[in-house]
Amino acid sequence: MIKKYVCFSFISLMFAACSAPVQEDAPSQKLIDQLNDLKGKGVLFGHQDDLAYGVDWWMRTDSSDVKAVAGDYPALCGWELGGIERGEARNLDSVSFDDMRMLSIKFHNMGGINSYSWHSYSVINNVNSWNTDTRVVEHIIPGGSHHEQFKAQLDKVADFFGSLKDDSGKLIPVIFRPWHEMGGSWFWWGRNHCSTDDYKVLFRFTVDYLRQTKGLNNLVIHYSPDGGFTTADEFLTFYPGDDVVDMLGMDEYDFNGADGWVESLSDKLRVVIKLANEKKKISAFAETGNENLKDTVWYTQRLMKAIEPEDIRSQISHVLLWRNDPRVHFFFSYPGHASEPDAQAFLAQPWMLLLNDWNMVKK
Repeated sequence: MIKKYVCFSFISLMFAACSAPVQEDAPSQKLIDQLNDLKGKGVLFGHQDDLAYGVDWWMRTDSSDVKAVAGDYPALCGWELGGIERGEARNLDSVSFDDMRMLSIKFHNMGGINSYSWHSYSVINNVNSWNTDTRVVEHIIPGGSHHEQFKAQLDKVADFFGSLKDDSGKLIPVIFRPWHEMGGSWFWWGRNHCSTDDYKVLFRFTVDYLRQTKGLNNLVIHYSPDGGFTTADEFLTFYPGDDVVDMLGMDEYDFNGADGWVESLSDKLRVVIKLANEKKKISAFAETGNENLKDTVWYTQRLMKAIEPEDIRSQISHVLLWRNDPRVHFFFSYPGHASEPDAQAFLAQPWMLLLNDWNMVKK
């Protein structure tokens, strides 16, 4: 136990020594500055995979379920990298990485923000993120049996991020949300499947390798636990350090309409906001939704009530709804669905910002 603690402390100090602050002229710093300036002006609305597919369409030019309902694109689009580490042509949701690159650059040129999650396959037994039968993290961090193979996976992630360039050849800024929902036990990097020390080493190594070794200066790093916390200490259980995090957020779904969800979510967001302000970080509601919108007034009666208090909506940068997969489930409304009027009412709030709103308020 003592030997392991000493080893973790040494590795942490090593990373702290080589983790450099974000350059003032870096693409990531420009996005950080814009999001800091957003405080008090509104909350950006985001939707996972919004430009790639919707409830009844797939890779249709200029299509968007958000635009079809609200008249404008979301201000933020989420994307998924899972599968890229295996050299796959498509991610685990069947989106081509070539299409993802094209759409990410296009969305950036439109003024939008791209955010990436990574449900990585294990390098040890090539199983997906939800397979927790084998302990992985301790074997892929420095000193582990599969560390070199893990670096090869990170090389593929770096190659993709390094290919996201504007017309002038400059890297475009993106949000990267690695190793999320670590407080739960459903991912191989989550609670019960690795120690908190090993998780912190994994997170720090990932960021340091991408930023320092691979030279990527376009990543805004987002730490986002699941909602299984009530206090600041619980939120920070797996926190890897201020020097490798730019944004604090949380993931919380409303699957069963439980009593008290609205009030509980507001309280948790206040914990995130307070910590973010103390640490001079951006705060966000990283991931949420009501699967298949069985509650047709969920937007105004649940989500809006949770985030509309002034001390919350004046602080969080964005809220992201999960994806509309035509084969599996959906989390945002679509034309003709019973929830459409409610979604429109929610997005009509003056403090909810879509793409055109974001382009008007940002510096």
